[in-house]
Amino acid sequence: MKQPVVVIGIGELGAVFARGLLRSGHPVFPVTRDMDIAAQASRLPEPQMVLLAVAEKDLHAGLEAIPGPWRERLALLQNELLPADWQRHQIANPTVISVWFEKKKGMDAKVLLPSPAFGPQAVLLQTALESIDIPVRVLPDAEALLVELVIKNLYILTTNIAGLVVGGTVSQLWDEHQRLAREVANDVIDLQEHLCGQSFEREVLIQGMLQAFAGDPAHKCMGRSAPARLQRALTLADAGGLAVPRLRSIAAERRDA
Repeated sequence: MKQPVVVIGIGELGAVFARGLLRSGHPVFPVTRDMDIAAQASRLPEPQMVLLAVAEKDLHAGLEAIPGPWRERLALLQNELLPADWQRHQIANPTVISVWFEKKKGMDAKVLLPSPAFGPQAVLLQTALESIDIPVRVLPDAEALLVELVIKNLYILTTNIAGLVVGGTVSQLWDEHQRLAREVANDVIDLQEHLCGQSFEREVLIQGMLQAFAGDPAHKCMGRSAPARLQRALTLADAGGLAVPRLRSIAAERRDA
């Protein structure tokens, strides 16, 4: 029998990963919000991997709660994720996957792009997800992972925030409102560069975002979390002293509406 895997949070995404892990032969031990996580770690101190599958708003509380025996076995999948998020919790080398498939209640997983993964258990995630027909790319190094995380953040934030202005789909955003999309994207890249402490090739990031647009042209821009994403971006921009003029004008337009 293969080694067990712990999955913390059995929502839509967590359930997809659990199914792939089971299909690939790993016993899965779920941990839900009403369970004592320390007690579970004492019962299973050495799983092969601990997948933290909580929502991004619960990420830091989830990381803070990870028991010592599990911290070196951690895997992360959240949106708006960057290395500083796990480093602030003294987690040095997690496995990270940037999820490029969508899973909604009552629907099968819909793949936009192969999901890039890096870290000690990246191949495990690849094997598990590919067993249920979800493609995964194992990345060569942490630098490649960082670029992929920034591209995903750029996609999520640009589409959600621009969607607050024009709604519609990602293909309509680029075909009909490209100036708006680029203005928002440039502000988002400013924020990502500040948070990462380095610069990126902007057009490389834009082209990565456009690949995702092509993967699902009919994807709606504005999810339910779009207003919260805008506010979170502005809070981070304020903390860093960033101008982000297009994000601020969108927020002002919404206040005045």
